[in-house]
Amino acid sequence: MQRVPAFVLCLLILTGCSNPAMLNTLTPKSGYAAATNIAFDNTTGLKLDVYTPEHAHKAPVVIFLYGGRWQSDQTKPKEDYLFVGQALASQGFVAVIPDYRTYPPALYPTFVQDSAKAVAWVHANIATYGGDADGIVLMGHEAGAYNAAMLTLDPVFLQAAGGSRAWVKGMIGLAGPYDFLPIVDPTLRAIFGSPDQYNRTQPVLWVDGSNPPMLLIHGEVDTVVPVKNTRSLAQHIQNAGGAVETVIYPDLDNRWVLNSLSDTWRTRADVLPNIVDFVRRVTGTAAPAGTTQ
Repeated sequence: MQRVPAFVLCLLILTGCSNPAMLNTLTPKSGYAAATNIAFDNTTGLKLDVYTPEHAHKAPVVIFLYGGRWQSDQTKPKEDYLFVGQALASQGFVAVIPDYRTYPPALYPTFVQDSAKAVAWVHANIATYGGDADGIVLMGHEAGAYNAAMLTLDPVFLQAAGGSRAWVKGMIGLAGPYDFLPIVDPTLRAIFGSPDQYNRTQPVLWVDGSNPPMLLIHGEVDTVVPVKNTRSLAQHIQNAGGAVETVIYPDLDNRWVLNSLSDTWRTRADVLPNIVDFVRRVTGTAAPAGTTQ
């Protein structure tokens, strides 16, 4: 991990440490290759970025879906998550960060369908970038964790994209909304459509016990997505006999669950080590020589 000058740390603290541009500026640019703006759906023009660690061959693949409340004015583009791509690549994983359509005009389930198409592209093409198509793990933050959870719990989305839930070896949710009825916010009501379909939109209501293993991470003091979402989904999965693990950090909020992946703040919490351990277990892979957390 690179040493950050004291004045930069002061600046990060003063700015709330949440600016992806600042985190990316401090992110190492070596140890991986970045292939950017690769089209994965020609009908929509959606693109993705791939971060490949040096000497990667049949490496585990982590597809990261970013957050933003499914809204265009709250969503950062994939380029803002260089620090996430670097964090995953530093552990020997091929990281894929796709865009997906947001509101307006996109409505549920468009953003889940777009995410499914990204998974299908990865399965068909990731070997070219050193990844193992049989070692795919989904990971998301906030709204992206919702997308990943829906793909993991409801097999229809991947089937419609020409894929299979069997492709998914595991799912990692960072501060995800999984159980948020009733929907009262006017914008969210517009995004998720008619109230008579709201039950179909909730990950907790798709739990059947046959899901791939899931690791649900949340901060206790999250005021954006209450931690009860993670606790509820975990309880539903446990009750159904499915595979789930939870890690709740008592002093982390929504942004810190994600920002602690950055090279600058990686020692604040062991979020990355927990992710790495989970990915290696569900994909059955060992740590490459020379990787450090």
